[in-house]
Amino acid sequence: MSSLRNAVPRPAHKERSQPQARKKFGLLEKHKDYVIRAKAYHQKEDIKKKLKQKAAFKNPDEFYYKMINSKTVDGVHRPKEEINKYSAEELMIMKTQDIGYVFQKWQSEKNKIDKLTASLQCTEDQPSRRHVYFAEDREEARELELQARSKSDISAIHIPKDIKKKMDRSYRDLEARKSRAKDLEKLYMDMSMQKELQKKGRKRKLREDEVLNPNGKPVYKWKADRKR
Repeated sequence: MSSLRNAVPRPAHKERSQPQARKKFGLLEKHKDYVIRAKAYHQKEDIKKKLKQKAAFKNPDEFYYKMINSKTVDGVHRPKEEINKYSAEELMIMKTQDIGYVFQKWQSEKNKIDKLTASLQCTEDQPSRRHVYFAEDREEARELELQARSKSDISAIHIPKDIKKKMDRSYRDLEARKSRAKDLEKLYMDMSMQKELQKKGRKRKLREDEVLNPNGKPVYKWKADRKR
């Protein structure tokens, strides 16, 4: 019987639509829409109730240091900027630690460049080994010179494709490390100059006509102080 009941076509029940007189209010609200709207409404009411209770039981003499060390910007509490948080001695120690770290990274890059350069023996301008041959006459000297050129010519040597690809990658890595070491050296020099300028003593910046070899960088001169 159940199979026969399922075989009989049933009418499709359509949802009730908004009456014609209330078309201006949009779609007719269903029960599931009402449930969502009611939950949101009660949630807002609970939040208002909790805030009212907090305001009613608040201690008027309550004090926190954040009340005077922060300010409200666009409704968001932000702490005030601490101007003199560290002393001059503490700033000097931190600056020295930063300079030491940069110097260590610079030396590490230099050591890696030296190892990478030593491993890349195939260079066009500088051969890895230098041999001295002694010839008895000019013809033998010319022949020895031609043999040395053919041996030192990289293009004449057949290099496998995978090894050549590794060599190209190593050369690109070498150029990148040289550029990084140059940037670290410049940063180390700048930080060292800033550290020296923070020290005590009278100093002044030299003009361009006073510098012997001007290179665009600022040059300072400290006045000699009498030692007791």
